[in-house]
Amino acid sequence: MGRPRRRGRDVHGVLLLDKPQGLSSNDALQKVKRLYNANRAGHTGALDPLATGMLPICLGEATKFSQYLLDSDKRYRVIARLGQRTDTSDADGQVVEERPVNVSEQALAAALDTFRGEIQQVPSMYSALKHQGKPLYEYARQGIVVAREARPIVVYELTFIRYEGDELELEIHCSKGTYIRTIIDDLGEKLGCGAHVIFLRRLAVSRYPVERMVTLEQLAALNEQARQQGIPAAELLDPLLMPMDSPAADFPVVNLLPEVAVYFKNGNPVRANGVPGEGLVRVTEGEERKFIGMAQIDDDGRVAPRRLVVEYPPGL
Repeated sequence: MGRPRRRGRDVHGVLLLDKPQGLSSNDALQKVKRLYNANRAGHTGALDPLATGMLPICLGEATKFSQYLLDSDKRYRVIARLGQRTDTSDADGQVVEERPVNVSEQALAAALDTFRGEIQQVPSMYSALKHQGKPLYEYARQGIVVAREARPIVVYELTFIRYEGDELELEIHCSKGTYIRTIIDDLGEKLGCGAHVIFLRRLAVSRYPVERMVTLEQLAALNEQARQQGIPAAELLDPLLMPMDSPAADFPVVNLLPEVAVYFKNGNPVRANGVPGEGLVRVTEGEERKFIGMAQIDDDGRVAPRRLVVEYPPGL
């Protein structure tokens, strides 16, 4: 039997979507996938429906390297409402407790300082972390509480912006695995009044340029423009994509000669010049430095393939 025909087109890269409020990350992903008519797509680090902002969406072969973005740091703008605690720690949940707000500037500054640097965080029951194969939020919706261990996170910056009435606005630069809702809920308990998130925007992921973010409306408008001009939508949409290896941009690069790259692309460890002593590397080929995959430096100092870019012949 021949290889089954692939649905959609082969398009490879990362779109920096400005996710709108009220849409799940998966719904946003599916809309982008349809607009690009892509055969494969995946997002990196879900945003709650309440949240807006940068959601990198990987298309085609870029999906193989999306895992490296999960390990990257992120920056958020958040507005919290003091005096109310909800079951989800955000405005989409039900209010479970109300308390008066009587917080001095000194008490607020002292409380905020406890969230800076390396801290331990117990993930929310309304997170996507898995327990016995199911996300925690599925248990939470059934009223089941699962024991969670505290995990180390790093808050690189926590900047106070304003405190007016019962609203507190902050900017947070944090490591992977940080739940902003949980920071706000924990802060509310430290202040003795409770708190929940009413606005959340992801400002940045890793070092991706903020100015490259695009909205679903912009993508749809480009599709319509292409239709009116009688040209393939890809001509207008594909230039918006970041390179497929951009999720792994922080790793060192090893460039292979074409005759060596042949063996590497067939799954064999190879030797090369300028190889780091250990760790993961991005691997490129030839003078054009075409990205061909990720590799691990093995104990013998060889470049051992970990994930390879597959090039499909036209029509497959």
